[in-house]
Amino acid sequence: MTDPDVPPARRRGRPSRTQTEAAGPATRDRILEAARAEFSERGYEKTSVRGIAKAAGVDAALVHHYFGTKEQVFEASVEVAFAPALNAPAAIEDGPIDGVGERLTRFIFSVWENPATRAPLLAIVRSAVNNETAAAVFRRLVAVQLMRKIARQLDLPPEEAELRAELAAAQLVGVAMLRYVIKMEPLASADTERIVERVAPVVQGHLTGE
Repeated sequence: MTDPDVPPARRRGRPSRTQTEAAGPATRDRILEAARAEFSERGYEKTSVRGIAKAAGVDAALVHHYFGTKEQVFEASVEVAFAPALNAPAAIEDGPIDGVGERLTRFIFSVWENPATRAPLLAIVRSAVNNETAAAVFRRLVAVQLMRKIARQLDLPPEEAELRAELAAAQLVGVAMLRYVIKMEPLASADTERIVERVAPVVQGHLTGE
């Protein structure tokens, strides 16, 4: 028989009404910040929703309430961390087409050289390299929010424009991987201006070369 003085247990995995009402934008932001830190420190596979919740000081049910699965939490944290790089398409618009390679290269490396934006980017790349689920999230974000926007600004048939944009991205990501993740010398300690000078013409060729 049910005791009328004992409140019914809430269903597992759902936040209580009190938790939901007490939460707000600040709670969501705190969860995202904790998620970025956890993914950065532990990688995708070793990070758990429970661990993110503990780091954020909330119940795991609130993490599910705001974001859903671990993959969805990762995607949300990646999108926020990747936001500075999503301004790259503007680098193409801001000047003549014959200088697009230098502008795009300089912009991308300015994001990598900034310690505040480098740390979350490293976390994203490391997770994507080591886990297929994380890699799929990263590919989807880069393809939809970055490369297709760049491709649309090229005066080329869509398929050719997307191929050119992806080749340019491969050049930039490859150099960034060797410099910031693998830290291969002398590339890792080379002056940024020297890197831009060498890489920009190749990026220009991918985007606009015949």
